[in-house]
Amino acid sequence: MSENSPEIEDDTGHYESGLPGFLGTIDVWISKIEAVMLAAGVILMAVNTCANVIARFVFSEGLFFSGEINRILIILITFAGIGYAARHGRHIRMSAMYDAFPTKGRKVLMIIIALFTSVVMFFLCYHSFEYIQTLYSRGRILPALGFEIWWIYIWAPVGFAITGIQYLLTAIKNFTTKDVYLSTGVVDGYADTETEV
Repeated sequence: MSENSPEIEDDTGHYESGLPGFLGTIDVWISKIEAVMLAAGVILMAVNTCANVIARFVFSEGLFFSGEINRILIILITFAGIGYAARHGRHIRMSAMYDAFPTKGRKVLMIIIALFTSVVMFFLCYHSFEYIQTLYSRGRILPALGFEIWWIYIWAPVGFAITGIQYLLTAIKNFTTKDVYLSTGVVDGYADTETEV
């Protein structure tokens, strides 16, 4: 890097919770579970896709189960990813009105947003669990892999629950600190992106 290059912050390293005590321990453990789920999902999807391409070129026929495995992994990555995005304050925000408020107003609004989003996530968790029960009662199976289809959707309530917990912890963090937090470890604000001349 040159002298005038802006420092790029690496957030892929070890995660440290901004919460004290038992809540911080829960937060760190959930972050480890998310990291394993995301890493395993992406690696397995890449290996499966590459193996399918190689099989198609070498044997003129792809792996018959490859599409179903990728479908399972996409669901896993999607629902593990929503918790990860919440943990790192990476969800899309429409913040024009929010940014116009003074710090105390932003703090109150962030607590309301985090609590409301947490309630919505737990609501979706409940309904996704009901959906899984419906699929279970129908007994449908995946044609290639041969196991019941409800297994692949089990990641939906898990992802919603983890995200709901994360937003609840964000609300608690905002209650207990003077700064405004987008997540338990991300302070609200914008990085200075202007370059020096």
